[in-house]
Amino acid sequence: MSTVSWTLDCAECAASYDGLEERHRCECGAPLDVRHGGAPSLSPATADTRLLSRRPEDRSGVWRFREWVLPLDPAELVTRKEGHTNLYDAPQVAAWAGVERLLLKHEGENPTASFKDRGMTVAVSMAKKLGKRSVACASTGNTSASMASYAAAAGLKAYVFIPEGKVAFGKLSQAMAYGATTLQIAGDFDRAMTLVEQLAADEGVYLVNSVNPFRIEGQKAIGFELLQDLEWAVPDWIVLPGGNLGNNWAIAKGLAELYDWGFIPRLPRIAVIQAAGANPLYTAFTQRRALVPVVAETLATAIRIGNPVSWQRSLRGLARVDGVVEQVSDQEIMDAKAEVDAAGIGAEPASCATVAGLKKLVAAGVIAPDAHICGVLTGHVLKDPGTVVDYHLGKLAGIETTRAHPPVQVEGTVEAVKRALGG
Repeated sequence: MSTVSWTLDCAECAASYDGLEERHRCECGAPLDVRHGGAPSLSPATADTRLLSRRPEDRSGVWRFREWVLPLDPAELVTRKEGHTNLYDAPQVAAWAGVERLLLKHEGENPTASFKDRGMTVAVSMAKKLGKRSVACASTGNTSASMASYAAAAGLKAYVFIPEGKVAFGKLSQAMAYGATTLQIAGDFDRAMTLVEQLAADEGVYLVNSVNPFRIEGQKAIGFELLQDLEWAVPDWIVLPGGNLGNNWAIAKGLAELYDWGFIPRLPRIAVIQAAGANPLYTAFTQRRALVPVVAETLATAIRIGNPVSWQRSLRGLARVDGVVEQVSDQEIMDAKAEVDAAGIGAEPASCATVAGLKKLVAAGVIAPDAHICGVLTGHVLKDPGTVVDYHLGKLAGIETTRAHPPVQVEGTVEAVKRALGG
């Protein structure tokens, strides 16, 4: 048995495993969660003090909160100083969504340009601690980019399983550039996920999808850093997209732990927004039944997942924070993206489901216009450049371009340029 201070626990059957046992699922098949052995010694004041430190573990927006995340030795960490993402005040976007004020936490400002880096630093650090030589994931893009980068930093081999023809080139190019072996699978993300789990079981490759409990521990830090940005004031709502659903569970888990440990006075509510073409959680939540997988189809490739691994944990987290789930169409997503981009912030389509869903929930009276609201943008605008260009050229099938900024073709003369610029 190990001497670490955490265990891997199953919420479905109450089984518990050693914290260093290499497993992601319980014998009953449910994903496992990290359970800490008691209230950690870290306080919000100490976390604030670390903002002034130059030590690598303190410069990371994950390991700064290491006692709340995973108390590893600094020498064991694989970090790219992830986190430190901006919390933007977005008055233009707020007005469009129908709220008085909206703060947007932009996780696209992480090293590989998505929130996945927060979980990946912990998962790859654990792979290193366990002596693994290779890591693998199924991915619609962002996970593969992050895993490939952190694996390269750790000196590990990386294997990526992607659904054929279903990954934005901005993301695929990152995995290739960082040296990952990429396998395009005939089928959707869910088929790729099934295969990579089997590979991990058969060949001892370390799986780093969000079924990995240590990925969840790293992604909790989104909520921790958000509260730190707010000087530890708790917002009324946190709104974020839902794909494989590890992220909303991670944030709910982390904030619930802070509340149970006595570090915050109350819990915020969480709203998870799914694309209407990839909405199994929305259906399960609104119909109050078990999740039924769907064949996912949406322009928002990062959340084009029909059989999310973390759906049970997601619903458990939503119950704890009195959360809600909403769905939005691709048209609503692209309209919201046009507003986020025009505000000079920019984000990939899946991220903008956050703003589209907020607008819908405000219109429905679920979220009050004067509520203290923080939205999470999960990926950078350049993650899916093809969709951006096609939107502004009016080439996205079935999508009306409501705020186009296409290039203007002019002759190569000063006079022609002046005419194009309106004199």
